[in-house]
Amino acid sequence: MENTPFFTDDTIVFGILMLCLGLVFYTSSIKTGFWKSFYKFVPAILLCYLLPAIFNSLGIISPHWEEVNANGELVEKSSSVYYIASRYLLPASLVLMTLSIDLKGIFNLGPKALIMFLTGTFGIIIGGPIAILLISLVSPETVGGAGFDAVWRGLSTLAGSWIGGGANQAAMLEIYQYNPDKYGGMVLVDIVVANLWMAILLIGIGKSEKIDKWLNADNTAIESLKEKVSSYAESITRNPSLTDYIIMLSIAFVAVGIAHWGAGGISSFLSGNFEVFNDKSSSLSSFTSKFFWMVTIATAIGILLSYTKMKKYEGAGASKIGSIFIYVLVATIGMKMDLGMIFENPGLIAIGLVWMTIHAGLLIGVAKLIKAPYFFLAVGSQANVGGAASAPVVAAAFHPSLTTVGVLLAVFGYVVGTYGAILCTILMQIASGS
Repeated sequence: MENTPFFTDDTIVFGILMLCLGLVFYTSSIKTGFWKSFYKFVPAILLCYLLPAIFNSLGIISPHWEEVNANGELVEKSSSVYYIASRYLLPASLVLMTLSIDLKGIFNLGPKALIMFLTGTFGIIIGGPIAILLISLVSPETVGGAGFDAVWRGLSTLAGSWIGGGANQAAMLEIYQYNPDKYGGMVLVDIVVANLWMAILLIGIGKSEKIDKWLNADNTAIESLKEKVSSYAESITRNPSLTDYIIMLSIAFVAVGIAHWGAGGISSFLSGNFEVFNDKSSSLSSFTSKFFWMVTIATAIGILLSYTKMKKYEGAGASKIGSIFIYVLVATIGMKMDLGMIFENPGLIAIGLVWMTIHAGLLIGVAKLIKAPYFFLAVGSQANVGGAASAPVVAAAFHPSLTTVGVLLAVFGYVVGTYGAILCTILMQIASGS
C-alpha cells in the first residue's frame, strides 16, 4: 500500500507548490552574497522542479496514494493539481506565449531542430535493444521473462512513451499485451528515468553558453529570433491595466475552452466514424488522444491570433502570464517525482538509465557534428522523452518566444511515436533472444 501523504487536500498542495515557486523566485532575485553564487551553478527552473520532488519524497505531498475508506475498502486516490496544470494552464500558456510569435523566424531556425529531434528518436529506437544486450551480460534475469511476462514487452511501453507520449504508450501496451500486474514497474522506470533526464537538461540550460561554445554551435538564428521578439515587445510595452489582464486571461481561457471542445469533438468523430482509430493496436490510435488535439488546437489558436491586433497584448505582458502558468506546470511535474523510487527496482532502472544514456550520447555526438546549439539538443530530446507537457517547458526556459518550437516537435513525436516504438520493440525482442 502506498503511504498516504501528510497533506491530501489539493488546496494545501497547491499552496505548497506556490511556496516553492515563491522561494525560488525571491532568492534568485537576490543579486548579492550566497544566493548570487548559488544560482550561478543551479538554474532556478531546476529548483522549481526539485523542491516539489523533495516534498513528495518526504511524504508531505504526493500525486497518488491509497487509503482505506469508511467501508474499510482500499481505494486509490490522486491529486488533481497536475491534471489542472496540464489541461488548463498548459494550453493557456501556449496561447499567451505564441501571441507574439514570429512564425517566419521559427522556420528560419533551419533544419537542425528537426535533425536533433529525429536523432533523439533514433537514440530511443536503438537504445532499447543495446541496453538489453548490455544489462544481459551482467544480469540476464533482469531482461528475461517468458510469454506476456517478457521484459521486452514491458519495455515496448517505454519506447512508446519516450518517442511519442501517453497515447503511444497505451497503444504499445495494447499491441504487445504485457502483464498488467507488472506494468507498474515500467511506469516507475518511465517516471524516474525521464524525470532525472529532464533535471539534467535543466541544469544544462544554466550553462548553455559554455555548452554551445564546446559544440562550436552557431546560434545566430536563435538569438536573432529572441532579439526580434524582445524588441517588438519593448516597442509596444505599456503599463497594463486591469482591463488588459482580464482580456488576456479571457483570450487564454476562451481558447482553452475551444481547445477542449474541439479535442473532444475530433476525438469522438474519429473513434465514432473510423474503426481503425478504435483499434488500440493501430498506430493511428494516438490520434484519438484528447490531449494531443488540445495542445494542437491551442497552439494553432495562438498562431492565428499572432496575425491579429491581439499580438499587441504581448506589450501588456501576455508571455509573462504564460510563463507563470508554465512554472506552475513545472512544479506539478516535479511533484510526480519521488527520489526514493530510484532504489525500488534497480534492475529495470538500470536498463532505463543505460537506454537514456545512449539517447543522450547520440544527441551530443550529432550536435557536435552538425554544430547544433544546446537549445536544439534539449528541446529535441524533451519533445521525444517528455512530450507535449514538458517540451514547451524546456523551450520556454531558454526564452518564451521559443516555446512553439517545443510544441511543434512534440506534436510531431505523437505522429511518429507508435511507428518508432514498434521498430524499437522488434529490435528489443531480437536482443533478448525471444
